[in-house]
Amino acid sequence: MAEIIDGREIARKLDEKTGAEIKAMLDAGQRRPGLAVILVGEDPASQVYVSRKIKACERVGIESSEYRLPADTGQDELLALIGRLNDDANVHGILCQVPLPPQIDTRLVLLAIDPAKDVDGFHPMNAGLLFTGSEGLVACTPSGVIHLLKSVVPDPTGMDALVIGRSNIVGKPVAMLLLNEGCTVTIAHSKTRNLPEIARRSDIIVAASGIAEMVKGGWVKPGAVLLDVGITRVRGENGKDRLVGDIAFDEVQHAGAVTPVPGGVGPMTIACLLANTVRAAKALDRGKARAPAA
Repeated sequence: MAEIIDGREIARKLDEKTGAEIKAMLDAGQRRPGLAVILVGEDPASQVYVSRKIKACERVGIESSEYRLPADTGQDELLALIGRLNDDANVHGILCQVPLPPQIDTRLVLLAIDPAKDVDGFHPMNAGLLFTGSEGLVACTPSGVIHLLKSVVPDPTGMDALVIGRSNIVGKPVAMLLLNEGCTVTIAHSKTRNLPEIARRSDIIVAASGIAEMVKGGWVKPGAVLLDVGITRVRGENGKDRLVGDIAFDEVQHAGAVTPVPGGVGPMTIACLLANTVRAAKALDRGKARAPAA
């Protein structure tokens, strides 16, 4: 049986570390880290995600501020709010929940956030720092994937890693992180030829295609480490919905280790967001020069 990588427990330990860092900051006379969360509209999934992030902030001691805007909010109004938050010394991290309404250009919004406060790690400047192996804020889900990997393989140097998915949010940054860890990385996607064959050669598979149970048991060699970023709601044989990942979990029990869905990568995303907020607060309060927003 494959080892189940418990994302909830690993996230809890990271939260404990984050909380301890905040306490040390306060004891040293530094200001409490602050996270501003912006939600435009009433998308049900986004409302759930924002609520979880706010509760997580309370749990570790981050001061959170929530900005809920109506669905018809104009782009200029949203950009003006981000500008004010960029200039607010009590705000160390800014998160604008996506998706945004159609009248708003998501790319422009993400560019408007000060890279030093971009705790989601989506700004091109932070992406470029990651690409060059330099210090910056790293996207939360890819960062969580690496935490989970290193919980079972502390040193993955020299291992063959396959990333299935090429998004700017997960696939590309997680590939860069794996390269930085010394892995030999292949980036693939749903249209890659001979994908099962490539997968069977891989010591590590990060599945982030968004295709439910795409990675079958026959794709996985014994002992491989599997990290499942996908989450899809499907209708079960009993007529009830269930959540599945991009990996056919029941078919891959010959793997060395695998993340479950739910309870794997998901909890780590929020834990890494909190850790990024503290990291940003330390950098800003040390008086580092803020990089100009694009």
